[in-house]
Amino acid sequence: RMPRADAIPFESQHQYMATLHDDLDKGRKIVYLKGSVESVLIRCNDKLLADGAIGMLNAEELFRQAEELAGRGLRLLAFACLEVATDKNTISHEDVGQGLTFLGLQAMIDPPRPEAITAVKACQTAGITVKMITGDHERTALAIAREIGIADKTEGGERSPVLNGRKIAVLSDRELADYAASTSVFARVAPEDKLRLVKALQTRGESIAMTGDGVNDAPALRQANIGIAMGITGTDVAKETADMILTDDNFATIEAAVEEGRGVYDNLIKFITWTLPTNFGEGFVILAAVIAGIALPITPVQILWINMTTAVLLGLMLAFEPKEPGIMNRPPRPPHEPVLTVPLIIRIGIVGFMLCAGAFGFFEWAVQTGRSEAVARTIAVNVFVMGELLYLFNCRSLRHSMFRLGLFSNYWVLAGAFIMLILQIVFTYVPLMNRAFGSAPISLKDWLLCIGVGIIIYLVIEMEKKVQEKFFPLKAGARTEA
Repeated sequence: RMPRADAIPFESQHQYMATLHDDLDKGRKIVYLKGSVESVLIRCNDKLLADGAIGMLNAEELFRQAEELAGRGLRLLAFACLEVATDKNTISHEDVGQGLTFLGLQAMIDPPRPEAITAVKACQTAGITVKMITGDHERTALAIAREIGIADKTEGGERSPVLNGRKIAVLSDRELADYAASTSVFARVAPEDKLRLVKALQTRGESIAMTGDGVNDAPALRQANIGIAMGITGTDVAKETADMILTDDNFATIEAAVEEGRGVYDNLIKFITWTLPTNFGEGFVILAAVIAGIALPITPVQILWINMTTAVLLGLMLAFEPKEPGIMNRPPRPPHEPVLTVPLIIRIGIVGFMLCAGAFGFFEWAVQTGRSEAVARTIAVNVFVMGELLYLFNCRSLRHSMFRLGLFSNYWVLAGAFIMLILQIVFTYVPLMNRAFGSAPISLKDWLLCIGVGIIIYLVIEMEKKVQEKFFPLKAGARTEA
């Protein structure tokens, strides 16, 4: 009955959309406009009354009603209409600049998901500051922000808890950086405001994760350290610009990704911290033997055996280590922090030295007591393996004891350690392995000495963890703004 003849699409800078219709019943053409309360009311001269008559427009009263509805967290749309000439087939922004008749307000509730509230709290605990950027009314944005925990219920004071697009437009880049850091909610923003906000926070050394779904969000998504597009409601432009896409459009997924990322990074560092001491220890043993001009405590083929078996059966098991309790209670890692920090380098050096000293010392002891080189080398190999095996339990957490994590919380580690022990028995006592790797059977006393080295390494590193916690406590790094 009223087919659409033309339209003005919604654009953030105008904050309204207009459509031109042929009113076939009345033989006229009429424009309908919907948008923000501010953008619609300034274009209206009168209003439609309940009985269908045209009456006087009281803009102040309507603004008051809009403020009251927005304060309850309702999203608002204002509606107006304008009759135009019957020969008009297109409309422009000039056509709807004034003279419209106000029709009414529509208030909608878009309640936040319960999981989003939980996710915001988890992010804040993890040192991630969450900020809201929206085109909604200021009071609507603030009410929702308070509901989900982005803005404090008592936030206010001299500076408004909400920064609107009009204020952003007149702020210098330096002023905006200060406001952006201390403000949690940004309302009635234009696309260029989003880009300026991202840049402003980056000038303060922040790492920015920016979410968006529209074409106008693309510049800010590209500028952010991590651009996150919506997979369901997002435009193709936003998806192509972003670094990652949320397939479920759920903020809680971002928090889950951060948690998973921390767990993966933890396990990577654990593996590096576990494997390097072995390489250093083996290198030191060979170097010491060469300098001293004595027989090698371990041969190249035995080094190959150690590295091949332990890397698969011990080190790989750290990849299955569950996320540590309280992983989201830590502050973020500083972006420029090296993979190996000073405390970890010290730990690697300590373990590498103890492995070297144990293997070299017991090799020399065995030779000096009249044992064959094959037996002495087998003892040295088992010192390395037992040391790595016990040290593996240290590396299940870089800061906590394995008993705090739960001895049986990673069955893969226990299975790998058990299989490694079986292989070492095979390596030591099976004739075929003796011929292939130059090994030889050793006594129970020799086994106890090898295991003793591993126990000493374990206890020393547990004490080192206590010292590290005292002198190198976790420090807050750069925050991530979402």
